[in-house]
Amino acid sequence: MNRRLSVVRPGAARHSPSGRPFAEPEGAVPYAELHVHSAYSFLDGASLPADLVARACELELQALAVTDHGGFPGVVQLASAARTAGLPAVIGTELTLLSEDRSAQADPPGEHIVLLARDPEGYRRLSRTVGEAMLASGEKNRARYELEDLAAASGGNWMVLSGCRKGGVRRALEGLEGQGAEGSRGGRLPLEGAGSRERADCLGIAGSPGIAGGRRNSGFNPGASAFSGPSPALWDVDAAVEQVRRLESLFGKGNVAVELTNSGAPLDRERCRALVETADRAGVPYLATGNVHYARPRDRDVADVFAATRARTTLEEIDPFLPANGSHLRSGEQMLSLHRDHPEAVAEAARIGAECAFDLALVAPDLPDFPVPEGHTEASWLRCLTRERALKRYGPRSSNPRAWEVIDHELDVIVGLGFPGYFLIVCEIVDFCRSRGIWCQGRGSSANSAVCFALGITAVDAVRHKMLFERFLSPGRSGPPDIDVDIESDRREEVIQHVYERYGRKCAAQVANTISYRPRSAIRDAAKALGYEEGQVEAWLRSVEHKVPAKADVGGSAGYEPAGYEADVPAAVADLASRMQRLPRHLGIHTGGMVLCDRPVIDVCPAGWARMPGRTVLQWDKDDCAEAGLVKFDLLGLGMLTALRKSYTQLTDAGIAGSDGNPLGLHNLPQEDSRVYALLQAADTVGVFQVESRAQMATLPRLRPECFYDIVIEVALIRPGPIQGDAVSPYLARRRGREPVTYPHPLTKPALEKTLGVPLFQEQLMQIAIDVAGFTPAQADRLRKAMGAKRSHERMSELKSELYSGMAAKGVPPGVREEIYDKLDAFAEFGFPESHSFSFAYLVYASAWLKVHFPEHFYAGILAAQPMGFYSPQSLVADARRHGVHVASPCVVRSLGEASVRKRGAAERDVAKCGGERAEMECDEPECGDGAAASTRLVDPHGDLEVRLGLDSVRGLGAAAVSRILKARQGAPFTDAVDMARRARLGRGQLEALAAAGALQALGVGRREGIWAAQALADKTVQGKGWYQPTLPGTESIGTTPALDEMTEQEAAIADISSTGVSAGSYPTQFLRGDLAGRGILKVSDLGEAPVGKRVRVAGVVTHRQRPWTATGVTFISLEDETGILNVVCSTGLWDRYRQVARRSQGLVVRGMVERGDGAMNFVADALEPLVLPVQAKSRDFR
Repeated sequence: MNRRLSVVRPGAARHSPSGRPFAEPEGAVPYAELHVHSAYSFLDGASLPADLVARACELELQALAVTDHGGFPGVVQLASAARTAGLPAVIGTELTLLSEDRSAQADPPGEHIVLLARDPEGYRRLSRTVGEAMLASGEKNRARYELEDLAAASGGNWMVLSGCRKGGVRRALEGLEGQGAEGSRGGRLPLEGAGSRERADCLGIAGSPGIAGGRRNSGFNPGASAFSGPSPALWDVDAAVEQVRRLESLFGKGNVAVELTNSGAPLDRERCRALVETADRAGVPYLATGNVHYARPRDRDVADVFAATRARTTLEEIDPFLPANGSHLRSGEQMLSLHRDHPEAVAEAARIGAECAFDLALVAPDLPDFPVPEGHTEASWLRCLTRERALKRYGPRSSNPRAWEVIDHELDVIVGLGFPGYFLIVCEIVDFCRSRGIWCQGRGSSANSAVCFALGITAVDAVRHKMLFERFLSPGRSGPPDIDVDIESDRREEVIQHVYERYGRKCAAQVANTISYRPRSAIRDAAKALGYEEGQVEAWLRSVEHKVPAKADVGGSAGYEPAGYEADVPAAVADLASRMQRLPRHLGIHTGGMVLCDRPVIDVCPAGWARMPGRTVLQWDKDDCAEAGLVKFDLLGLGMLTALRKSYTQLTDAGIAGSDGNPLGLHNLPQEDSRVYALLQAADTVGVFQVESRAQMATLPRLRPECFYDIVIEVALIRPGPIQGDAVSPYLARRRGREPVTYPHPLTKPALEKTLGVPLFQEQLMQIAIDVAGFTPAQADRLRKAMGAKRSHERMSELKSELYSGMAAKGVPPGVREEIYDKLDAFAEFGFPESHSFSFAYLVYASAWLKVHFPEHFYAGILAAQPMGFYSPQSLVADARRHGVHVASPCVVRSLGEASVRKRGAAERDVAKCGGERAEMECDEPECGDGAAASTRLVDPHGDLEVRLGLDSVRGLGAAAVSRILKARQGAPFTDAVDMARRARLGRGQLEALAAAGALQALGVGRREGIWAAQALADKTVQGKGWYQPTLPGTESIGTTPALDEMTEQEAAIADISSTGVSAGSYPTQFLRGDLAGRGILKVSDLGEAPVGKRVRVAGVVTHRQRPWTATGVTFISLEDETGILNVVCSTGLWDRYRQVARRSQGLVVRGMVERGDGAMNFVADALEPLVLPVQAKSRDFR
């Protein structure tokens, strides 16, 4: 039976939903907003939790809940911001029943329910329930919930709200049960009549659209009525009451409330009256909520873009279905005005908010117990293990009393703070790596610890280098220490799975990585929402280079012209994109961050499956985990460790040992090798870890490293922090004696003396805060966290008043206070800790030493570890040839699976001239390396060795085919191409790939011949279906190959680059050299003799385009020819004048002038023209 609605008469006595008389409020109206979607309801909410908290405080709300879809990705930020602001926080989530996947759907099916945790136990139960559902699915982004299961898990610790328009109560009221949710399980919602309302609500839309068809498969019809669907006369209060009673019977009395949402849209008042009657008849409270999706009215246009993006439509099409008055936070007064018929609902929201608020810090877990030998505790075993290993590092106490004094002190601090288990866990991970032959090294603050050095976690001797342990761990520092473990990238997964196996998947998970909008993705979504065509949008995206600034960032709207992309991008697109960039787009996975807990990790934060098999990932990122008290271990993949391990293993196999007689490693190389420093001073560092970038190579000749600590400084110097803090030029000037050493204030001298009065390291800034502003260790730790956190400038601004007050108390003048704070704030843009620099400096030294003394192994290791580093394989091979290193093409007879070093016999040298072709065949390739530009004085090439590219470099061959070739060859040498194709079971495409790469030439088959014969040579069983009778060995027929011309040198180079990405015997510009020379265009190597100030021209392949945001609009182009690499400086005006040529040309002819200084050379461009290359070349732009 359908009941008509009763009306609340003006002047009638009012009672709160809990039965108490309602009193008109005095002053601010008490109200708590309990239904809010932050930006972590991806493509739904449009404000970050901190922004919502700030707005709630402005509106004087009593409490604030965040109820994001499907879990708690934004809850830590809510709790942290609310704790700081003194605002009670309520934690909840909105789940979708009987639906498994919300992702990639314009309107995910399923009925919604909002659940609030009443207390920490309620949160643990809710987190566990979400986590179990996610893990039970076995797939990413899938979870299935049923009411009965949720009720069984609640334990009476949840408050259930009836939810939005997709909630069961509203659906029952409006006669939509069986439509859209249950009626469309596994498919799309009905797009006709009332059922289409569900789409609107999913997007934060308040209308009642009739949806049928529409462009872009959106399901929206602009001509449909915004108010179609059932009229209030057809609303079924009886069905709604039944639904509420069902919820109460499942979740318990007092744990269910009906939501009233009124945004001022038509029918909202009538709907609220029906819901009040529903609640009264069911005997449950009702409360007002806003179904909020953003903090302020001005955020609405971003939320609308998200709505259009999720619905795969445009703003024009979706506009009739968006809430007329917005879904932003409102004050108690505003909510009272909207709910003037039921003011008691506003007060009830405040009451429930106060009842459910608690601090998330109450759920922080501990680490799991570390298994120790019988009779030991974690503390005693750590002491025992450290002292045993310290004997090998430092010798007995009598021989090195200072080291043992430091170790004893550190152990006392570690045990006193309760972290022995942490050190034991990291030590076990490092021991596991070494037991498996996996190269690793600890970095981060562990370099400040003698205990970590003794245990073998780090190679940095904190005693020798006088590192301060208190920067690593001290009573004033909150949370555990920071130990990152770098692991060779291609074997890191072994280590991750070991951690899962040792501690159990229940207690271990990986950390999320919040993927925020970047310039291209922001412009794409904003432009599509505004209705621009796909082709136009893609054209704009090709011009996007850097962060799109907001109008406020460039001094208001007057004269506003967004930088970093074409000027004709509409201002509306640019403004929306700039505001979207700070908002999360989706959750990814932190590739190496793991947390361990002493309880099921899903009791703390829900975890689900990642895309990669065998990995589970939390809903919190690394900052959230740290804030919530979870202990994170970073197992980071480092390609250079892979390259060095491969190189040093080959050297060990060749009988070359370290300085201590043991196999070569990172830390037993000859120390302070003058030739290593000569290489660095010359900036001949292509491929050398951390110092191969354009900026590093420009700095090395000016810094002129002469000892290991100079490398430590170089690693830290070219970072955004020192650059923004105006530290680079002053340090280099003081280093070269051109500027006196001064200090901002005498109190800064202890921290800055070793870096000539210039702050370079994060630890120095922390020490300045202690010495100059009187910071306590706890305040200094907050500063450390602020400098390393996301939105770091905002975190720094929170400390500004404390810093200024402290400096004023110490008598620091106002101008000096500003200077010091600016340097601190600059380091919020990624200043480098000294401990990190030390760890990386070892890799710099190890890779530079390898390049000097064993260049063949250096290049082979890097090529085998691709993808990695700053330079492409083509540039690495070109650099090798310039150093006299012979590089040979892939060959089915001589190549291994990956690049390797092999001996060159006299006969092989003749063969190798052609990249593996038989000696009796006419050579169509030049001698590789021989006659190359002579820059061998810095390195020692070995004429009897070559770098042979691996079969894995052949595109289209595949790992399985490579494995079959190597296995077949191991059994017996190949007699010819037919024998190889048969025994390795290669298909036509694989044979064509090998032929095009010249890999069959050693078997007497040229490139064109091989491609022609591939069909006949192919093993039909590889690609055929059903039964196939192969020919008898030796009876194969490949037919008669026609006479095919040999490829020219240029054609062979084109084939090489097309098939492997590398031309081992040539460089594209050498084929143009005659024409270029005739035009008076110089080689890069000629510029060393070119006079300064004279306009000349140079040409080359563009390998990189860079515009660091620290460079104030200047763009740097790396130009390479067969003789070297040149740094080209393009001013803002030049870039604007030649934008299309500069951005899109694979090769360039550049006119300009040489600049020299302190051994470094730049080329300042004043004109650009395209250079058409004979081969395709791809640059690495704006990375």
